[in-house]
Amino acid sequence: MLKVRIIPTLLWKNFGLVKGTGFDSWRRVGSVLPAIKVYNQREVDELIILDILAHENIEELDYDSINDFSQECFIPLTIGGGIREINQVEKLLRSGSDKVSVNTAAYDHPELITNIANKYGSQCIVASIDVNKDYSKKKWKCFSHAGKINTEKDVIEWSRELEGRGAGEILITSIERDGTMKGYDLELIEAVASSVNIPVIASGGAGNYQHMVEAVLQAGASAVAAASMFHFTEQTPAGAKKFLSENGIPVRKPFMSSSD
Repeated sequence: MLKVRIIPTLLWKNFGLVKGTGFDSWRRVGSVLPAIKVYNQREVDELIILDILAHENIEELDYDSINDFSQECFIPLTIGGGIREINQVEKLLRSGSDKVSVNTAAYDHPELITNIANKYGSQCIVASIDVNKDYSKKKWKCFSHAGKINTEKDVIEWSRELEGRGAGEILITSIERDGTMKGYDLELIEAVASSVNIPVIASGGAGNYQHMVEAVLQAGASAVAAASMFHFTEQTPAGAKKFLSENGIPVRKPFMSSSD
């Protein structure tokens, strides 16, 4: 088993960080730079910052703010939100992002994934998929525009297409579980992870360290992302690494020997 990554997710909206439930009911949870400085000290493997309003904005991305963030970030950084053209990827990389996450634009222009992978390498592109379950059809459907629009695409078929187009990994988020801290949708994660040969990042629903263990050992996730768990509880990335290691899961960095 490859070493499992612990990845906090920061949701960026109008110059601040927010967190909600089910992609709704957003509330402020702080500012970006202080959060980055905290995670620099907490054994985080990577950090994902998603601009949840950028898909609505026809103007350019806020490269100045991203440059400010990246200068304070000493861990690999993924930026997502509002990416529609390949030239934006170059600007993001020049602004300090290590990877980019693409979601909404890929549905209308799937060749964007291919073009990014061809120019910058598959390791640069994280394909983000936001999912809700259609209980009447017993299938998961992919949603765009921060969970607002049902694309009618089946998550398994879409995951395979994204892999075929060159995505380096998939960030799979359960909209239904988002912010609930009741656990990941293990059935969803397992379905995607068993259908592709690229790493799958589990997202949406983490509430404790055991949920992360389940996502890896039961569902096959290569990495676990969390937001509410780190924002609203005493649990930490270092604590997560210690717990995962104690459960036989290899992690990337030595975990702290403290009570953390």
